[in-house]
Amino acid sequence: MSMSVLPGPKTAMVLAAGLGTRMRPLTDSLPKALVSVAGKPLIDHILDRLRDAGVERAVVNVHHFADQMEAHLASRTDMEILIADERAALLDSGGGIKHASDKLGRDPIFLANIDSLWLEGETPSLETLKAAWNPAAMDILLLLVKRGQGIGFEGPQGFLRDDAGRLTHSTDPSSPTPFVNMGIAIFKPEVLDEAPHGAFSIIPVWHRLQARGRLHGVPMDGFWMHVGDPAARDATEARLK
Repeated sequence: MSMSVLPGPKTAMVLAAGLGTRMRPLTDSLPKALVSVAGKPLIDHILDRLRDAGVERAVVNVHHFADQMEAHLASRTDMEILIADERAALLDSGGGIKHASDKLGRDPIFLANIDSLWLEGETPSLETLKAAWNPAAMDILLLLVKRGQGIGFEGPQGFLRDDAGRLTHSTDPSSPTPFVNMGIAIFKPEVLDEAPHGAFSIIPVWHRLQARGRLHGVPMDGFWMHVGDPAARDATEARLK
């Protein structure tokens, strides 16, 4: 039995600026976000999910084949879409969000990668995320997938989770973690207030919040597909069809 749509963030940041080098040759002539899976570009898969979860405004960062991205996004009329222009230089995950802060506002947002697709379980995954969000206790809430409940896992890195939902990021190769970040989160923009401008990764921000018990996660009950390369694209397409 699925839940009704809960209140949640109305704004999302969609990270779509990457070069998609592992997706070559598909990305030799188009951005990774426009690679089609089961007849729909990756960016539209995620924007449709966000729209269904109540998102009214999406901020999308662009760099690789940015003109193609802007033209494609202009065709969507079901939500407001703002472009965060990174043509001048790629800013990595943290820097890209910081660069877009003037468009994101100060309320918690959804944060989404474009290379995560999923088949829903009993509860829509973004509803699971909204239900677990508690701004008094957490600054970032990651949507997690249990190891073995998806395709496209790479390496042992991921998360340990305690009974309160607090996360510890681990890269210990001798001990694969039970949970992996599947690329969607609820995020307080203010966590980047002290960060420098320019390019930086979000991972040190995770570590800073983890040390304060403010990095949390909740497992989804669906099946996750990380579309990282052409083989994963083909495997995902087969699952979706």
